[in-house]
Amino acid sequence: QVQLVESGGGLVQAGGSLRLSCTASGRSSSGLIMGWFRQAPEKEREFVACISRSGGTTYYTDSVKARFTISRDNVKTTVYLQMNSLKPDDTAVYYCAGSSRLTLTAWDRKDYDYWGQGTQVTVSS
Repeated sequence: QVQLVESGGGLVQAGGSLRLSCTASGRSSSGLIMGWFRQAPEKEREFVACISRSGGTTYYTDSVKARFTISRDNVKTTVYLQMNSLKPDDTAVYYCAGSSRLTLTAWDRKDYDYWGQGTQVTVSS
C-alpha cells in the first residue's frame, strides 16, 4: 500500500505562486506514475498534470500549460506541483494520485490506484 500526503496549499492573490508537495510512504512511489487532480466546489474532479516514473515525461491539461510544472524527486519520494500566475479559476482542492499501471489514460481518475486527502488552494482576485 501507498499513503500519499499533500502539503503546500493556502491562500494567494491572483498572479501569485504556490508549490504543492506530495510525499509518499509505504511501498516505493518511484514505481508509480504520479498525477495531480483538482476539484472545485460543485464540480467534477479534473486532471491537472501527471509525470512518468522517471520524470522524463509530463502531461498537462490545457488550462495550466505554461503556468504549472510537475516534477518528482524519487529519492525523497515526493512529487511537486509548481503553480505560477495563479488565477481565481485555479481555486480548488488539489489531490495527489498514484498509478501502478504500466500505461494509463492520464486524465482518467479510474486509472489511479492511490489518492491523498487533498490540500486547499484559494486564489483571490
